[in-house]
Amino acid sequence: MTELIPIVYYGGLTILFFFRIYGIVSFALDVKNRIIPGIRQYRRGRARSKQRHQTEQERRENEEQLC
Repeated sequence: MTELIPIVYYGGLTILFFFRIYGIVSFALDVKNRIIPGIRQYRRGRARSKQRHQTEQERRENEEQLC
């Protein structure tokens, strides 16, 4: 009986530790594969929008100077 208690205790800790590590690894992979690409895509979209806005503004300025 006394040998069973440490086995159950350490077995339980191992199982809990496994699920904690699995959760941390899963979260890290989600961040790597979903969050970071989403942020990069958002930044690219903002940069493109800014570039379009700048180009449009320059075009308007050129049209005003020609008139």
